[in-house]
Amino acid sequence: MLPESGPLAGLKVLDFSTLLPGPYATMLLADMGAEVLRIESPQRPDMLRALPPYVGSDQLSAAHATINRNKRSLALNLKDHRAGDIVRRLLAEYDIIVEQFRPGVMEKLGFGYEKLQETRADLIYCSITGYGQSGPLRQRAGHDINYLALSGLASYSGRADSGPSLSGTQVADIAGGSHHAVMSILAAVYQRQRSGQGSRIDISMTDCAFALNAISGANALAGGDLPGLEHELLNGGSYYDYYRTSDGRYLAVGSLEPQFAMRFFEGIGKPQWAERLMGNEPPGILKGDIAAVIANRPLEAWVRLFADEDACVEPVLDFREAADSALLRERQMLCSTDLAGGESVEQINTPFVFDGQKPDYHRPGAGLGEHSRDVLTELGLEESEIETLQADQVIA
Repeated sequence: MLPESGPLAGLKVLDFSTLLPGPYATMLLADMGAEVLRIESPQRPDMLRALPPYVGSDQLSAAHATINRNKRSLALNLKDHRAGDIVRRLLAEYDIIVEQFRPGVMEKLGFGYEKLQETRADLIYCSITGYGQSGPLRQRAGHDINYLALSGLASYSGRADSGPSLSGTQVADIAGGSHHAVMSILAAVYQRQRSGQGSRIDISMTDCAFALNAISGANALAGGDLPGLEHELLNGGSYYDYYRTSDGRYLAVGSLEPQFAMRFFEGIGKPQWAERLMGNEPPGILKGDIAAVIANRPLEAWVRLFADEDACVEPVLDFREAADSALLRERQMLCSTDLAGGESVEQINTPFVFDGQKPDYHRPGAGLGEHSRDVLTELGLEESEIETLQADQVIA
């Protein structure tokens, strides 16, 4: 299945965002068939384009090639008054906007929601920011680490003896900003189909990260203890944890339910330890005993031992091992794309499966302004007009 034939075929999105949260959101939309046109600055290109390593003879950033796949690029100087006419003409077809500037920037440029709604009354306009369009921090700079800190999540993510720890991925950016933006946009599309009205969507990555305090936050609000480092059932406060093996690898033990716990303790040769779960013994003591047992064998020995046991015990794989695993190969989580120079590059595929199919081929992220001429020609501009815009550095 090609992305263009996906379930969102027919949706058209103007993407004014850069780096990760917005582009990841529009990648998901594009993977599902939406037509995404990136509006990029010729003077200040997306920093993701410069992130190594580079692939192919044209030295394209591997991250950019993936996160901005299946999108077209119009390099447009939004500070030039002629850009306004181009954007308004685009709104005849592109009726969803994603932007990631600080509050007020799009308004200053003349592309705020109220202004563009004059051209397109049913416009869906999604803004992704760190702290939202309102509130005391609306103009404050921030990154994923800051949003996690202010959301409360960082306060119980890590180890009691060393403090909060960074995740391997950007939780607030992606699980917060990107995913909530996509959900909100699709909800707004559904609402528009029923009412004919557009929507102004305000995505705060801090709000979204705060909402991820699902279980622990609910307990705290109900009068329970504040969640703390290695204090919760699922953050190291029980024997649900990672354990180091004799070869320096790690085993993930998630055997919480009684039937899984029994199989786990039988597997490590300590069936009697299951009874310790019923007493008042501090969890750290049992964890220490388990760690001592796990440390006696290499990871592969534990993998073989639990291979046929339904005990919620799995190896911690590095990325390459995960990518090459039978599980993710079978689930088609890798795909390929052909670069301009003819090289084929492997990418992470979309996780979405519709009717047993998912896209297995993607177009790599486009060069800056690669489709500028095509887009303007489609809007009806004459070649002489396009030449003038390019000479004046309005487009690139």
